[in-house]
Amino acid sequence: MKKKVVVGMSGGVDSSVAAYLLKEQGYDVIGVTMQVWPEDEEYEEREGGCCSLSSVEDARRVADKLNIPFYVMNFKDVFKANVIDYFIDEYVQGRTPNPCIACNKYIKFDEFLKKASAMGADYIATGHYATIEHIDNRYIIRKSEDDKKDQTYVLYNFTQYQLAHTLMPCGEYKKDRIREIARELGLRVYNKKDSEEICFIPDNDHGAYIKKQVPDKIREGNFVDKKGNVLGRHKGIVYYTIGQRKGLGIALGTPMFVTDINPLRNEVVLGSEEDIFKTSLVAKDMNFIPFDTLKEPMQVEAKIRYSVKPSKAVIYPNGDGRVKVEFKDKQRAITKGQSVVFYDGDILLGGGLIETVL
Repeated sequence: MKKKVVVGMSGGVDSSVAAYLLKEQGYDVIGVTMQVWPEDEEYEEREGGCCSLSSVEDARRVADKLNIPFYVMNFKDVFKANVIDYFIDEYVQGRTPNPCIACNKYIKFDEFLKKASAMGADYIATGHYATIEHIDNRYIIRKSEDDKKDQTYVLYNFTQYQLAHTLMPCGEYKKDRIREIARELGLRVYNKKDSEEICFIPDNDHGAYIKKQVPDKIREGNFVDKKGNVLGRHKGIVYYTIGQRKGLGIALGTPMFVTDINPLRNEVVLGSEEDIFKTSLVAKDMNFIPFDTLKEPMQVEAKIRYSVKPSKAVIYPNGDGRVKVEFKDKQRAITKGQSVVFYDGDILLGGGLIETVL
């Protein structure tokens, strides 16, 4: 009897080819698009994005072409609670969240898996660039074949149960080959641009979006230096993030960077570029994949954001579920609310949310 897999189809080339590859491997494939956008006319008319209305139609056309069943599932409420509201609250608290990590943790590999299981599915699948393996009675995640497209940074929250019921067939291919396969199949999405913006924010302007959602929580305040001297006025802390130089709206005769954000005082601290280089942090909400908990110091490679190369570091258990991370070399703009993610070679060890920068 064929194993049943429900593929999360975003309307992009990766998830489209993932559905094809799994069908070729003999699975009983069902395509599903997760409807997560808010009830917002401006949003629903928007083109592009990984979960817009146009993407639903792209996914539906691909499913028709592959001759697989296709459904749209409603995840609006859980997405709003766990991704949108979280995103807004983090910025209001002076942190910089990664909504894709929250979406993967709560939506794609939790709620979606639950709904797929209720449909009788053995697996869910996505178009992520990563590979899942089963070694020594433990599931692990390795970096994808295409290092430039590797997405393991946003996948560190997996449980063993979730990994046992998840497939990621694109991880064994280069992105160029995925596009080639789509073109060979006659899929119109073969040359569709990768979605890089936050899917629920029009024009990628997160500050304007947050102000529209919670106008009473956005207040002007002071730019200050590290001694507390007032340098000028800012338009609200949600518009800024650590390391930012452009768009400050203040001219001081020398390049200035955001070095800290103080939500209690509604202040944005500015300093020199040297001030944004740090070597240590403490992370919370830890999740490890090859093992359950960190029991002793461990040498790793670590990333403090998606777009940087891993750097050598030592991680230490803090005794309270938190982990202290000490980098060999200074890191630029370690940012509270972002994730720090650990690797042993090409194996994803786990990660957590940056709570404190030391």
